[in-house]
Order: sequence, then structure tokens, then C-alpha cells
Amino acid sequence: MALLTIVKDGDEVLRKKCKEVKEITPRIKTLIADMIETLHEVQGAGLAAPQVGVLKRIAIVEAEPGETIVLINPKIVAYYGEQEDLEGCLSLPGKWGIVKRPMGVTVTALDIDGNPVTYTGSELKARAFCHEIDHLDGILYKDKATRMLTKKEIKEYVEEEEE
Repeated sequence: MALLTIVKDGDEVLRKKCKEVKEITPRIKTLIADMIETLHEVQGAGLAAPQVGVLKRIAIVEAEPGETIVLINPKIVAYYGEQEDLEGCLSLPGKWGIVKRPMGVTVTALDIDGNPVTYTGSELKARAFCHEIDHLDGILYKDKATRMLTKKEIKEYVEEEEE
């Protein structure tokens, strides 16, 4: 396994629509393993293939510690409610914005062995599913943000969370 380089905002790969995975090859499985290792190293909640320069419909979500969800060709098939919260991205380090997302979503996809899977998540998990699937369509959270936070606001938010 290997750590992958995370592509930063401004790289055109982040704005391209990803291609469906037609076959889960050993190379795809290696990419997924490397993405998981990279995600653990940077301690994120999710990572999409375009964030490591690969235009395939693959995303990893780990909104809850120890629950690594592999999504190949994911689709949101149902959603409910609304939440508005702070959101960041590994491809936009140091930047945060307020984004409206569904409170809960149901996602269908293939797992690493090509089996159909369905996941339902609420709150942070729902946000992570939406955020990572947006990446597969060339959409960044800042495109949906109602506003981006200033450095002062970010600092104040972090201090509030630590109390």
C-alpha cells in the first residue's frame, strides 16, 4: 500500500466528472486500499478518487471511527430533511464553509468485491456521502456553501468546540 498525494483546489481534475467503474480489477482494489491508507493518515471523514487524481467513481467514507465504507459507482437514491453546518475538504486545506445538506440519505453502490450495497446515514455520515459523491461530479463544497468562514471565524469555532 502507498500514501497518495491529495490534489488541491485549482487542479482541473477536481472539476471533471468521473467515469463509472466497469470492472473491479486488482488495480482498482489497490487504489481503494491506498485511498483508505491515505484517508487514515490525514484523519479525514472521506476521500474521493479525483482527490488523488483518478477520474473513477470511487469514494471512501469514514464518518464514524472504524467504519470504513467503500463506494463504487455510488448514487443517492433517497434523502430527507435538511441540515446546515460547517464543512471542510482535504483538497481545500484551512478553508471552511457553511453548507446545506440533507439530514439523511440512502446511497446505493458496489462494494470492493462488486456486490451491491445500500447505506443509510444521517448527520455527519449523510454530509460525507453527499460531499464525496459531489466530488465524483466535479463539484466542491465551496460551490454549495452559503458562505465561507474567515480565518477569525474558523479560530473562534475551533475554540468553541474545545470548550
